[in-house]
Amino acid sequence: MPSIYIETTIPSLATSKPSRDIITAGRQASTLLFWETERHKYDLYISQYIIDECSLGDSEAAERRLNFIKGIPIIPYDKNIIDLANTYQKLLDIPEKSKIDCFHLAVCVVAGLDYMLSWNCTHLGVRTFAKLQNYNAIHGMHTPLLLTPEALMEMED
Repeated sequence: MPSIYIETTIPSLATSKPSRDIITAGRQASTLLFWETERHKYDLYISQYIIDECSLGDSEAAERRLNFIKGIPIIPYDKNIIDLANTYQKLLDIPEKSKIDCFHLAVCVVAGLDYMLSWNCTHLGVRTFAKLQNYNAIHGMHTPLLLTPEALMEMED
């Protein structure tokens, strides 16, 4: 079964109050549709980085996010993940405040996961993917596809 890393934006959107912003509401709907109808087709994974991020902020919202990811297998910390995340931060010019995105990428690469599911298209978008793919190819490493739930469902159809 294909494997997916569930990045923090997935539980965040799925468990937040319905948005009045049409774009955010559409993302929430796509995320929930994927979760309800498609997730069983994949092996899902998270990391401690996801748990840490989901734990932040409003305690009620954090509890909803943590309950959403409860039971998903956790990929353990690994020195290779830390080293690769540091390399990715420089390579992809990710600001320090968003360095966690590099750890998410590194987890997926080191674990050999097929997809990273995320709505974080700012730091994990098309330009990032192109640089990541090129770097990983040169260094003989696997590159997961970085997709939104909507894009994954369209791709699978």
